Amino acid sequence: MNYAETLEYIHGINRYAKKLGLENIRRLMRDLGDPQDGLRFIHIAGTNGKGSTAALTEGVFRAAGYRTGLYTSPYLQRFTERIRVNGAEIPEGEVVRLAGAVRGAIQGIVSKGYPHPTELEVVAAIAFLYFANEGCDVVAFEVGLGGRFDPTNVIKTPLAAVVTTIDYDHISKLGGTLEKIAYEKAGIIKPGGDVVLYPQQEGVRRVFEEEAARAGARLHACDFSTLRQEAYGMWGQRFSYKNYEGLEITLLGDYQMQNAALVTDAVEVVNANAGSGISVGPDALRRGLKAARWPGRMEILCKDPVIIIDAAHNAQCARALRGALEKYFPGKELIFIFGVMRDKDYISIIDSTLPLASAAYALAPGNARAIGAEELAGILRGRGGARMENSVWACGSVDEALRLATARAKQTGAAVCAFGSLYFIGVIRDILTGRDSL
Repeated sequence: MNYAETLEYIHGINRYAKKLGLENIRRLMRDLGDPQDGLRFIHIAGTNGKGSTAALTEGVFRAAGYRTGLYTSPYLQRFTERIRVNGAEIPEGEVVRLAGAVRGAIQGIVSKGYPHPTELEVVAAIAFLYFANEGCDVVAFEVGLGGRFDPTNVIKTPLAAVVTTIDYDHISKLGGTLEKIAYEKAGIIKPGGDVVLYPQQEGVRRVFEEEAARAGARLHACDFSTLRQEAYGMWGQRFSYKNYEGLEITLLGDYQMQNAALVTDAVEVVNANAGSGISVGPDALRRGLKAARWPGRMEILCKDPVIIIDAAHNAQCARALRGALEKYFPGKELIFIFGVMRDKDYISIIDSTLPLASAAYALAPGNARAIGAEELAGILRGRGGARMENSVWACGSVDEALRLATARAKQTGAAVCAFGSLYFIGVIRDILTGRDSL
């Protein structure tokens, strides 16, 4: 298979298993020699902020001189973004080669009557093989969905299990209450391990306390009472946390500052474990945080007019996006480009953000689960009332929406914000950066 055929094979596999469990991925990894057992991980779960936290984590350990791996899900523009070593994306040739090895193992598994592994299991297996082959010292590994039965959870006790914010998302698979969702996320806690927990609601925190106690793990609950923002702008932000003053990140939004504080706590936990053989000094922490990049999250791609893309795809993300827009662009007219999946809580997303918009362009991201552009435009008009009745348009493509929104912004001096789904955010980034997706 060539690269395009390999991606077609991977994406053609069922994404989720009919029966939840780790039996399939354990069987697959065993047949591949269990390469994950020779690696050390920072395992990252949560509802929002996992990718940013993973990128910040990888940056810090790389700055400390370690050979790092980074695994994230999903991708924004290219499949190869998901698997990186020392910041470099996995070569397409390696994807082809390793997918071939995984496919060979799968053929043997299926021939014995076992179920075919899912897409998520296949991609995780490719990543494990690549990181082992590359001799990574530390791998920042983002959970794909939930935690307990996610393919990434085949790993043994990590250097630290890091948990970001917990909120409602994927409720059909994870449960309809925050406590049920938290229970699935807490499944990454391993016996005798360390867990670094973002500040949570009481019920959620109690779930993690109970699961950590059951596993004999040490729970480190973050306290952001000492977190202080010192400066911010389109260049990024500077803040202090605990005994660290003048920390800087290029990522925008208060939530990114909080994610960086979470990473700082995780580093301290790893440093305190003398048996890990891993240590990150304060200078490396500073350099790693500042150097980290995470595209597609409150990212400014153009300045004339200002064009922002953000992967806000659930209610919590939408509230965070609104807060960031109000903080970074106070009083500025905003034009939205919006597309969303039908299985998301799109009403909450719309109600959180639409009051900021003077106009909106609706489109259908390239996915069968997307809401059609005309239907979405009608929903936006209905939620916006008389103010938006004549200020919402349905577009047939991302190119059309971007062209019309940009033209309007140039006329009015507004900023454009595109959000709602990674399925079209990446396309906009392609257009504006001149890079192709695959």
